[in-house]
Amino acid sequence: MEKKMETKLGKSKILLQKMLIKKVNCLKKILIIFFLILPINNSSAEFFRDLSNIIEFNETRLSYGVSVTDINMDGNYEFIVTGFGYPNLALTYIDGKLKNIADDEIFIDQFRKTIGVAACDIDKDGYEEIYFLNTDTYSGTKKYSDRLIDKKDDYYFDLFEIEKNKESLNLTAGRSVVCVDRKGTGEYGIYVANYGGPTRFYEFENFKIIDKAGYLNLGNVTGGRAVVSGHILTDRADIFAANERGANFLLKNNNGNFEDVAFDYRVDDVIQNGRGTALSDIYYRGRLDILSGNWLGYHRAYVLEKNKFKDIGNKDFDKPSRIRTIISADFDNDGFDEVFMNNIAEPNKLFKITEKGKFEEIRLKTALETEGFGTGAAVADIDNDGILELLVSRGESEAQSLTLYKAKVEKQSKFLRIKPINKFGAPARGATVTLISNKRKHSKTIDAGSGYLCQMEPVAHYGIRKNEKDFRVEVKWTNGKIDFIDKIKLNQTITINQK
Repeated sequence: MEKKMETKLGKSKILLQKMLIKKVNCLKKILIIFFLILPINNSSAEFFRDLSNIIEFNETRLSYGVSVTDINMDGNYEFIVTGFGYPNLALTYIDGKLKNIADDEIFIDQFRKTIGVAACDIDKDGYEEIYFLNTDTYSGTKKYSDRLIDKKDDYYFDLFEIEKNKESLNLTAGRSVVCVDRKGTGEYGIYVANYGGPTRFYEFENFKIIDKAGYLNLGNVTGGRAVVSGHILTDRADIFAANERGANFLLKNNNGNFEDVAFDYRVDDVIQNGRGTALSDIYYRGRLDILSGNWLGYHRAYVLEKNKFKDIGNKDFDKPSRIRTIISADFDNDGFDEVFMNNIAEPNKLFKITEKGKFEEIRLKTALETEGFGTGAAVADIDNDGILELLVSRGESEAQSLTLYKAKVEKQSKFLRIKPINKFGAPARGATVTLISNKRKHSKTIDAGSGYLCQMEPVAHYGIRKNEKDFRVEVKWTNGKIDFIDKIKLNQTITINQK
């Protein structure tokens, strides 16, 4: 009997030991997985650093569109921030701070309600004029016209206030504005996306501003929202306009005239309401495709396959949100672009575009802005250290201050910045820069505006991938001609002048 009991106890002890070993091994596996995942989650949660404290006199206000240009021609860029009943700002980096250097009354224009902005050289003098789009009503006829700011001898003036230009005033509520070199000559026109009234297309001809929208088959009446321009279909400047309460436009450039082919290329998206839009090389294949955000609707990642655009975004990227601005840029200098989605009154989102156009969400903590009323955003290397800064403007439903973010970048990371200048000495907005290496063929647009209300710096910024080499750069100008840059040294900005 005792022997039987000992046998049973022995078996029970062995069984218990096996169970304990099994539980310990299981616990080990859980701990291993936990510690493997934990650093990744912490890293993604802290992708950005908050640098908002360096913005001097960062008061609460209603801010909208943001552009990046060099207003004083000192070689450094400024963030131009529009104010809706508040002053327009020009923020530049001085002694570790972002300081406002705009004090001219016609520039700050604090009593008008400015929402959209873009800069480009319309008169071929090498200086970028600034188009401020004012909207004092939601739709249709408005009280105050837009401004087109030029500068002479440190004096700012509005080209629309010159008597001969008053007949061309835009007195329709609008949203976005983009610069378009339709003829490839470096002579920019300005496409104004109006809401409840005809689209405008302004050109500077014989020292006079003329609206050529009707002549160019562009004078459509729609709910105009976002608009971008670049090498989308042709070797000239094409236009994609994301609209509300109607079909989008895809305007193919035919020798300086335009044909709407949105339906043919399947980007009309009739039942959605367009907002943030950007051009991006989603497949890293050396051509620009379209990121298009829709207000409380499905977002799109349009990639051209044969003669049709296909939406290849996944369910996380496509998920509807209160989207305002979309930015495609390499914030962390790892050689892969991120897509920042600026939402209003709900959390922002960030995705990394990996190989083959896969969108991987980066869980934000800093820059999440759950209670932020984000209205616009723009990127620039404002402090010239080779890492992009992200400025977010906020307001609309509630006055809020500006926010500024910068990615946490590995110390060994490298970068390359390409700055194309056209034959008149101005940024070649609408040109395409392509980085070619053993790892990729990656195109970026020199941003012409406006996405939605905003415009990025006129520089192609590339982070460098691990083990990447054999660099070559191709610049396609707005006339379709191509120049190459060889023998490239990293960690610098290369300026290339059009011949």
